Amino acid sequence: MTVVVADRPAAPRRWTILRWLLPATILLALAGYFGPWIGHRVAGLVVMGLDLGEYVKFLTPVRAGQIALWREGFYLPLVVASLSASLIAFRRELRYPWVVRGLLLATAIVAALNLLPPAWTPQRMLTDEFRQQAAALAICLAAMAFSPLLALLPRRLVAVLVAAGALGAAIVPARQFLAVLPTIADLYHQPLTPGWGLWLCAGGLLALAGAALWFGWERE
Repeated sequence: MTVVVADRPAAPRRWTILRWLLPATILLALAGYFGPWIGHRVAGLVVMGLDLGEYVKFLTPVRAGQIALWREGFYLPLVVASLSASLIAFRRELRYPWVVRGLLLATAIVAALNLLPPAWTPQRMLTDEFRQQAAALAICLAAMAFSPLLALLPRRLVAVLVAAGALGAAIVPARQFLAVLPTIADLYHQPLTPGWGLWLCAGGLLALAGAALWFGWERE
């Protein structure tokens, strides 16, 4: 008696979805990060996620220590996007063509270089204020350079690292932003609500976490 397995092709279809879902969620998170977290009809008053790491330094409650923030936490989406792109670019299971691998590595570089502050110099990056950013930048660029070797790491380890990083990058900046939003609203003299950039960034990172766990536990 012959048994016909009707759903055999489903696994390749799932892998096809997964292999494009991972880079798509990285790009969505970055699009939200570079989008408006505070929207305003005056372009000069629009604040992107990228701006917040520098912006919050000038808020009086933050300078006075009334609001405790980890300033570098606003850069977590950049770090996670860069490292995630490097970690998946050469994965055997995903079988990306070289064009896609090149785009992933370019994404990793662009995300990493945005960790540099305005008017940076090598000496400035070694000061206490920017030391964490400099270390994160070095780690991201090293991961990009050694991405073919990182592809040899166990799949589930990579999945857990990406998922944990994406969850942290979704939660920490959002919580800190909501903590300072009333102060920014006082400066604007009007009520403010988070812009679409925050929701897209956080949603993209949460989707990346889910896709990473799917990647780690999906059967080949």
